[in-house]
Order: sequence, then C-alpha cells, then structure tokens
Amino acid sequence: MKMSFMKYLSLFLTTLVAASSFLMTPSFADAKRDAMVKAADNEAGGTYVRTRYLELAKKPFDQQDTRKKALIIGDSHAQDFLNMVLENQALANYQVRTRYIPNICQIYLGDEDVSGFIEPKNKQICAEADHLNAAKAQIAEADLIIIASSWKPWAAERISTTLKNLGVQPNQTVKILGRKSFGKINVRSYLRQTDEELLKLRNPVDAQQMEVNKTLRAQVGSTNFVDIHQLACGETDTCPLFTPDLELISFDGGHLTQAGARYLGNLLFTNPPLAELNK
Repeated sequence: MKMSFMKYLSLFLTTLVAASSFLMTPSFADAKRDAMVKAADNEAGGTYVRTRYLELAKKPFDQQDTRKKALIIGDSHAQDFLNMVLENQALANYQVRTRYIPNICQIYLGDEDVSGFIEPKNKQICAEADHLNAAKAQIAEADLIIIASSWKPWAAERISTTLKNLGVQPNQTVKILGRKSFGKINVRSYLRQTDEELLKLRNPVDAQQMEVNKTLRAQVGSTNFVDIHQLACGETDTCPLFTPDLELISFDGGHLTQAGARYLGNLLFTNPPLAELNK
C-alpha cells in the first residue's frame, strides 16, 4: 500500500512538473502577441522607419553604376516607401537615392508665397531643411522620381504646379504616392482578442485623407498616382490593422512596422502602376 502511494505521488509530481513547464512555455500565439507589442514600440518603430532612408539622403548617384536612377522624395511616408522597396527587393534594376523633406514643411515648388500655411514655430526649420529647389539637379539625373508625403490639402492642391516647376522631362517617370492611415492603434486591447477578431478589425480613417487622395489623383492622373489606401483598404473609409498572417501593419496608425512594409510593398509592386517598374 505504501509502495503504491509513493508511485502515485511520484507520478503526480512528474505530471505537475510537466504541466508547469508547458504552462510556462510561451505558445505560438503568445509569441506573436509579444512580437506585436515589440512592433508597436514607438521608438523602435521610428528607428526602423527612418534609418535606411537617411543613410541614402543627399547621397549622389554613382556614375559608374549602369543601372537606372531612382530618387525618392518626401517625409516619413517616403521613408515607409523605401522600406517597402527594400523588404520586397523591389526596384532591383535601379540605384536608389533619397531626399528628406519634413512633413511640417510639405512639398511645394512654385512662385506662390505659401509661408502662411507653415506654422510660425516651424518656419526656421523649413528654411534650413532640404527642399525641392535644392534637389533639382539630382532630380534631373533621375529616371524615376517618387514623391511621397502625408499630404496636407494645400500642398496636394498645388501638386500640378510643383511638378511643372520641377522641370521633369518626357523621358522621366514620376509617381505620386497618396496618403495612408490606419487610424488609432491600441495594442493592449488587441492582446485580449482572438485571431479571428484581429483579422476582422478595421479602423475608420480621417475623411481628409480620402479628399486629399482624390485631389492628387485628379491632378496627376491614375497612371502616375499610387493609391496606397485603395490597395491596402479597398474602396472604403476603413482599413485593416493586421496582415492575413496576423502581423500588425502600423505601430502608430501612420507608419509601418517591418511586417507592414513587407505586406504593403508586396501589394504595391504586384499591382499597377508600380508593378511595371520591376520588369
């Protein structure tokens, strides 16, 4: 009887240890949610967004490189675009360079005094920042010019003027990327939801985004306008927060995680009008 009890106790303890080990071992779902939290860390995400873009900023084209030349111009949304390029090994037949123009300054080139659109506290920053006029020499070298921004209405309304004053030639290709947004991100609330619930999550986006994109499309035409919102979100004013693989697309609603850059970049470069650039 004593021996039987000891065997029972030993078996019970062994089972308890095994169960404890199982409970303490992170599941696949837990690992995914840990990755979600990490991806949503604003500082880590911000570092990912800007690092590679700034390494190429104002760097001259290599004249010994026989590939075509691509120049990406814009703010942190242009940085997102470069990450989409790199995560998908896109534009492999181009040498890529960048020019950073802060969002607070916007993208405009023309004779009109637009200083009234810039907040007084930002005027000095914008006076010292890189701008399109300073980039004209490098723009003239480029075969492909990509302009991406979190466009404000006043700059979007003047995009035709900007392009005219850039002096773009018929043998150059220009693509204008529209605005994107995934609404308010609340990672802590997602941790309590099932996979099925996460895949169904959609956030409403600012109505101004839809209007700005309409303005850009009307001015530059569908061939030259890249509607990221439409590709990512469809013909609606709401956007998904997760990829089909349950990876968070944006860490702050406006900028992409690495998974988001990989996912959206794949959409961009397998659909018109950018798919042709990879041929």
